[in-house]
Amino acid sequence: MDPIGAWQELGFRVGFTGHSGHLRVEPLSTVERSNPLSSLPDFILPPAFPEETPESIKKYIEETYLSPGLDPDEFSPEKVGRQWEFDWFDRAEVPLEPSLPRTVVVPVWEPPFRRQNDVSEQGKWEPKSEEVDVSELMVGDEDSGSLPRTSGSAKDFVRGSINSRPFRPAGLDNSQTLNRILPEGASNGEWVHEILNGGPPQTIPPGFKQGLDLGAFKPYPCSWNVYKDASSLRSSSVEKLSELSLQFDDLFKKAWEDGVTREQEKDGHLSEVESVTLDAEVDKAKVSSSMHEDEFSLDEVLSTKSEGSKPLIDASSDGGQQQKEAWARCRGSKEIIDHFHELVPDMALQFPFELDAFQKEAIYYLEKGESVFVAAHTSAGKTVVAEYAFALASKHCTRAVYTAPIKTISNQKYRDFCGKFDVGLLTGDVTLRPEASCLIMTTEILRSMLYRGADIIRDIEWVIFDEVHYVNDAERGVVWEEVIIMLPRHINIILLSATVPNTVEFADWIGRTKQKEIRVTGTTKRPVPLEHCLFYSGELYKICESETFLPQALKAAKDAFKKKHLTAVGGGSGRYSGTSAGHDGTQSQKRESAARLKHGSSFSKTSRGYQNNGNGQNNWELIKKLSKNSLLPVVIFCFSKNRCDKSADNMTGTDLTSSSEKSEIRVFCDKAFSRLKGSDRNLPQVVRVQNLLRRGIGVHHAGLLPIVKEVVEMLFCRGVIKVLFSTETFAMGVNAPARTVVFDTLRKFDGKEFRQLLPGEYTQMAGRAGRRGLDKIGTVVLMCRDEIPGDRDLKHVIVGSATRLESQFRLTYIMILHLLRVEELKVEDMLKRSFAEFHAQKKLPEMQELLKRKLNQPTKDIECIKGTPTIEEYYEAYSEAEKYNSEISDAILQSPSAQQFLAPGRVIVLKSESANDHLLGVIVKAPSANYKQYIVLVLRPDLPSPVENAPSRGNMQDKPSDFNQGYFVLPKSKRGFGDEYLTSVSARRGTGAVNITLPHRGFVSGISYEVREVDSKEFQCICNTKMKISQVGLLEDVSNAVYSKTVQMLLDLKSDGNKYPRPLDPVKDLKLKDVKLVETYHKWTKLLEKMTLNQCHGCIKLEEHIKLAKEIQKHKQEVIDLQFKISDEALQQMPEFQGRIDVLKEIGCIDDDFVVQMKGRVACEMNSGEELICTECLFENQLDQLEPEEAVAIMSAFVFQQKNTSEPSLTTKLSEAKHKLYNTAVRLGQLQVQKGLPIDPEEYAQENLKFGLVEVVYEWAKGTPFADICELTDVPEGLIVRTIVRLDETCREFKNAAAIMGNSALCKKMEVASNAIKRDIVFAASLYITGV
Repeated sequence: MDPIGAWQELGFRVGFTGHSGHLRVEPLSTVERSNPLSSLPDFILPPAFPEETPESIKKYIEETYLSPGLDPDEFSPEKVGRQWEFDWFDRAEVPLEPSLPRTVVVPVWEPPFRRQNDVSEQGKWEPKSEEVDVSELMVGDEDSGSLPRTSGSAKDFVRGSINSRPFRPAGLDNSQTLNRILPEGASNGEWVHEILNGGPPQTIPPGFKQGLDLGAFKPYPCSWNVYKDASSLRSSSVEKLSELSLQFDDLFKKAWEDGVTREQEKDGHLSEVESVTLDAEVDKAKVSSSMHEDEFSLDEVLSTKSEGSKPLIDASSDGGQQQKEAWARCRGSKEIIDHFHELVPDMALQFPFELDAFQKEAIYYLEKGESVFVAAHTSAGKTVVAEYAFALASKHCTRAVYTAPIKTISNQKYRDFCGKFDVGLLTGDVTLRPEASCLIMTTEILRSMLYRGADIIRDIEWVIFDEVHYVNDAERGVVWEEVIIMLPRHINIILLSATVPNTVEFADWIGRTKQKEIRVTGTTKRPVPLEHCLFYSGELYKICESETFLPQALKAAKDAFKKKHLTAVGGGSGRYSGTSAGHDGTQSQKRESAARLKHGSSFSKTSRGYQNNGNGQNNWELIKKLSKNSLLPVVIFCFSKNRCDKSADNMTGTDLTSSSEKSEIRVFCDKAFSRLKGSDRNLPQVVRVQNLLRRGIGVHHAGLLPIVKEVVEMLFCRGVIKVLFSTETFAMGVNAPARTVVFDTLRKFDGKEFRQLLPGEYTQMAGRAGRRGLDKIGTVVLMCRDEIPGDRDLKHVIVGSATRLESQFRLTYIMILHLLRVEELKVEDMLKRSFAEFHAQKKLPEMQELLKRKLNQPTKDIECIKGTPTIEEYYEAYSEAEKYNSEISDAILQSPSAQQFLAPGRVIVLKSESANDHLLGVIVKAPSANYKQYIVLVLRPDLPSPVENAPSRGNMQDKPSDFNQGYFVLPKSKRGFGDEYLTSVSARRGTGAVNITLPHRGFVSGISYEVREVDSKEFQCICNTKMKISQVGLLEDVSNAVYSKTVQMLLDLKSDGNKYPRPLDPVKDLKLKDVKLVETYHKWTKLLEKMTLNQCHGCIKLEEHIKLAKEIQKHKQEVIDLQFKISDEALQQMPEFQGRIDVLKEIGCIDDDFVVQMKGRVACEMNSGEELICTECLFENQLDQLEPEEAVAIMSAFVFQQKNTSEPSLTTKLSEAKHKLYNTAVRLGQLQVQKGLPIDPEEYAQENLKFGLVEVVYEWAKGTPFADICELTDVPEGLIVRTIVRLDETCREFKNAAAIMGNSALCKKMEVASNAIKRDIVFAASLYITGV
């Protein structure tokens, strides 16, 4: 239809006529309009249709599509009251989009010259197919929230599922698993070229048996033009274009004829693409840099106009090379602190106090969405950074996760944050409000969520790691490294740590691992300065103040110690001082060892009197002193649970609280313990602790019941407890500072041995001294009883450098199985990204560049004049013969039969390191009382001639010389009558003296020589030649004539064309009978015969070619070594990984193709106990014949941790189950030894199975009261509760494992067992969670 034209821009409109709908055109008056689009003709609705307005359209959409409504037919008034028997929501037919497949089948391209064996009957080539992960085909879709990863079920949203795939960790984008983005052949034009040339098309889709027969295509003549630059296309002429034209036909034909693969061209093509990509990234970085420069120009405007000030150096403004060199950024900017409120005008959280400099800096970086590492002392205010991250998560409608090393910190942080934020808690036994935006959990829970692919991870913006220095923990430090490595790209990291020396190094490792920059900030300044004192004999001696050691005070303490011990044994403070000093000093270590082996009554029986007389008296004197100086409350750190209890019990008659405080304590305890039932309220521990608390004395250690510990912690925070005896866990797990901290001793038992406190441990505990805002200074006291510590020890502990963060990364079976479960995550990637491999991986680019240079070096060729070069074979035999010769020589020299040949006059060959050849010599003197080594004269052709540099006569020791010229002898034609050689050898008997200074050097007969001491290890070989020498002339008279004759005799041995005389035959001469040595000797002789038959033997250029072959071999070996260092095989834990893989294959957790089997999936569920033993226990059905109470009792061996306990009394059935489980563990240990793992089977079983609480758990599951089960063992009540609580988690894991196995009976049994142990005081709710 022809378009409608308007004459002279006559406007018109199109509309309907009447109700019939006929079109009509109506002229309009021409109006000038600013918008050209408005000049289009208007569309006029007919009168039957109402005029549409934006409001009417919006109303129609809302009523039709946005307002929920019921079906008028089904929900009509006539059908009111009708009930349906099924759920309408289940029957609803919701159109769901099909989920994306995880893998697809794609064809594999092969060049035509490789298809000879793959042609079908019709003469057509049909490609092979392979299965490829969808994520590998989606370029740019490797993000952690990528589409190929489907969401799991709602019940697994928080904890994840073993069936879910983990999110891709950040920093793995360059992993070898992602090298293949597209199938080979899909990214180049070879398949297109083949079709255009008339080749057969691919007609059978991947996975199909047959397809459409389209026949062969007709060839289509074509050529590709390749241009250097797009701009040249416009400016160049046709001739220039034809010069740059490249016919792919010619290239393809040449490649086909020469049999050269296209892979090299492909690699070159990819390298060009990579270079273009890098150029684009550089341009992008420049744009980003300019944007940030503009951004920080605003900062400059906001800052003061000082020419000397510099704007904040942002990471994006640095060069790309610098970004790769250092991922940790620790250069703070003064502008951030000075203009913080201008840079962050709208803070997500307001604080009622002025922020410190490091807090402002950290908050600024958090606002920019960067990761931060904060290192500061205890109580410096690191929690402010965590709170701000919580506030940002709430503001951004995302989530933040706060991880803590121990459960106590998690509970306390939950209470602290509960009133400020929307907080949830996730621990092993408690799940509170998992839907909250701010989640507090232990690090193990977060690791489990990452491995199990919990969908909640999609929402997480911040992960806060508290107490990062806990990474040094030998047992649990690996958890921190695993979590950091596994975190996805979209999660930012906040690390809070005490001051450590290598903060930047650790942050650099995290940044390099996650491929994101880490901002390092913090402070070394303490909010409350500390003073350190010694307490001895009732006096305090200040030995350190403001990090400055005061030796005068230490000297005064030592003087007081000496004065006290010089006066009298029983003087000073009565009978207590003498008894305390002597008894405590000599038996302290024995007493601590006995305390760890025996518990309870055994301790009191052996040392009750000592504790009453010595330790209690010292504590009372110290507390009186501190109370007098207003230094209470005080925390006294004792490194033993029993020592804490005894120290508190010995303070009888001490009352430190007022009546109002007693009332407050009583009311608080009544409320706290009211949740316990009657019998539990009267437990001995509960009654005893309450009596101590009323007097202002507290005890805190792992042996206390959880509710008792929480009562002590809360009362101490209220300030009503004046003296608290605690182990070091109080400093780690509770944020409760005191006025004073006291160290009962500077030695502790670390589970293996007694040792001195480390500076980091001392700093952590001493940091509890000084309450911010209350005290101007904090006091730290070291108690001294029997001795004063040395200056060096005190300086090391008090002002020494803290312990460096060291990697505790180790492989575990559950880690391997989790990573093998997902193909795109490799165990090798996890190993390479561990902190232990950080420095090696940091040097990887340098080694790759060095390898590239080595490979690009021009190779040297050996030009042989005899035709076919056989120098490689000759050099190989030569090198092997040298190795055998070295073995034989070492064995000969160590054999007793060779010693009789090492007499004066025996010709020997010495090893030479500096010279190219070994040295010929003769033994002058055997070892004696004065000289422990052989004295040997050796020829040194490598030394310079004395004519150029004549030696002095200092070595002659003023002995008469036969020559006036010095040490060298002129040729015979130039010698006078007096210079003639002495032809007779002195026949007098020598005294054995050595009148030369060794080493002694000279020059005769045109060659240099040296006399020196030599160890027998330096002998290369012993020759079968013996010379007649004059020991007197060489060592006593120092006759030049004798030296000349001896050197000439050695030179004559070389005159027959051989370098050295023949060595002694090991079999014929030395009569060696060692089987291996004789075998090596025969191999050596055969190699020598083989070398003589080689064409190169006797060649005039043999020596030159040997050197060249040695250089070539050295170059090859360097390349091999570099390739090994770059490869995964060079990883430190790779041998252990191979051994563990073999173990998993042997027991059936994985198959030969590393596919995780059902047994491996069951092992992935085992987090509480040793995964192999738990899995074997299940698959051997060891729990099937046990009752639920018996099963849960045996399972306590997986989670109980104390080594030495009283022997439990077990039933026959439990004893049999115990021995069966123990034998299983020993068998698994033996299997691991067979696969090369360095473990002891018995130790392996004993470490992972501890049966000390089997009887206790059995009785508890049967319903026995808690007070009664405590009488069955010497294990403290707190450890019993902790074991049973963890046992409940183990029951859940076994239940899930039974579901995977399909064992419904065991699944039900685990549910019954879990319900049997969950009761009374063991599972009493935490006071931090429920409040008091």
